[in-house]
Amino acid sequence: MTLPTDISGLRWHHRFAMLGAAFHTRLQPTPLPEPYWVARSDATARLLGLDAQWFASDEALEALTGSRPLAGAEPLASVYSGHQFGVWAGQLGDGRAILLGETTDGLEVQLKGAGRTPYSRGGDGRAVLRSSIREFLCSEAMHGLGIPTTRALSLTGSDQRVRRETLETAAVVARVAPSFIRFGHFEHFAASGQDAELRALADYVIERYYPACRSTERFGGNAYAALLEAVSERTAALLAQWQSVGFCHGVMNTDNMSILGLTIDYGPFQFLDGFDPGHICNHSDTSGRYAFNQQPSVAYWNLHALAQALLPLIGDKETAVSALASYKRVFPSEFDRRMRAKLGLDTPPPGTAVAEAEATDRLLIDGVLSLLAAERTDWTIFWRRLSVAVQSGDMAAVTDLFIDRTGIDAWLPAYAARRAAGPAQAAGRMLQVNPKFVLRNHLGQEAIELAQNKDFSGVAILLTLLESPFDDHPGHEAMAGFPPDWASTIEISCSS
Repeated sequence: MTLPTDISGLRWHHRFAMLGAAFHTRLQPTPLPEPYWVARSDATARLLGLDAQWFASDEALEALTGSRPLAGAEPLASVYSGHQFGVWAGQLGDGRAILLGETTDGLEVQLKGAGRTPYSRGGDGRAVLRSSIREFLCSEAMHGLGIPTTRALSLTGSDQRVRRETLETAAVVARVAPSFIRFGHFEHFAASGQDAELRALADYVIERYYPACRSTERFGGNAYAALLEAVSERTAALLAQWQSVGFCHGVMNTDNMSILGLTIDYGPFQFLDGFDPGHICNHSDTSGRYAFNQQPSVAYWNLHALAQALLPLIGDKETAVSALASYKRVFPSEFDRRMRAKLGLDTPPPGTAVAEAEATDRLLIDGVLSLLAAERTDWTIFWRRLSVAVQSGDMAAVTDLFIDRTGIDAWLPAYAARRAAGPAQAAGRMLQVNPKFVLRNHLGQEAIELAQNKDFSGVAILLTLLESPFDDHPGHEAMAGFPPDWASTIEISCSS
């Protein structure tokens, strides 16, 4: 049922809720005392069609903190299960996230940190300001980079204390996505033998998000195998984008994997500073399971877990394995395509066979990655400087990044010989795929420390830069510079 528009400008309907009581628990958010604005995303508000005047009001502040009911919303917390760090964790669920509902534009609005739910497993259901700032900013930063992600509408705070390693203040992020369904939702019903609910969930996802799976001739018309293949391909494309920008998720549990191939649940994430393929951004990840160079293989492992969950619907293991095969085809192809774009090598030289050009490009890509890894060269700065250098024809700023210049001096002529387009044209493309600004840990930390003293200017500045990370933003060059020495001492864990 579609409800009339309220003063916010939102119109609601609640299709996920209609799946039934086995999928969720209805409950209201727990109010936070004396909430205040920390940040708002006008871009996400426009996506929702929110009334701008309402979005700046005290009513919106309270509603998006969970302290005032929002007309038409039907809050609920969903149940799911999952593998955490490769180990079956059993029932999990929205332990601190409460879904307000779905708008008529097909976007769900969720409050993260809005209080205890039946799935909190002894937790307080709250989020802290520190981690909430990181999630708010990175959600919008990833969107600015063109990477599929959940969005952040707003960030509100309260002086109410929450205990983690120390006492911290509480915060709520209003998140937006077409769906927050995870691999773990399917694992939950498969593990408990609830085949009817498993089928209802799969049918809902196909109908809403993958309708082509219903009419496919793939796998003999098996819509559930086609769903697995489609999710595998979206996940592969997402991982290629992560790897190309140096993004470390940090906690790729199956309950943190989106069925729509979105980046979801920003916890101990990091954008690489120096290029270390084995970098572990999550201080809690003592085994290195989620190291940067392990992310593509972990995603494939998680897809196997999804395949196992869908097996009662797919019918046989061979079909499921066949549906997964697309991941190993799509990921390397997408990664190479994105790396070629970073190098400005979108098209093969005239008169050169595609296969020959791809082989040459693969040597160039492998070569430069080896050079960057050998000296832990700053990932973002290298690619941005290379883009500018191709435009100017002066590679000095690139070679200056290396202590031992033997390797880069040998690589650059081979790279120049491969470039088919004129330097200006190549640089123009490169500047649109190699960002000047990313959410480095130290930038986030500086904004957090200001915010903990009620100064939210650092959050606002970063939001502006990260919404358009390929632009120059004169006056903010320092925020595109090398990280300070103390940045390497920042520890990000699963605690939030």
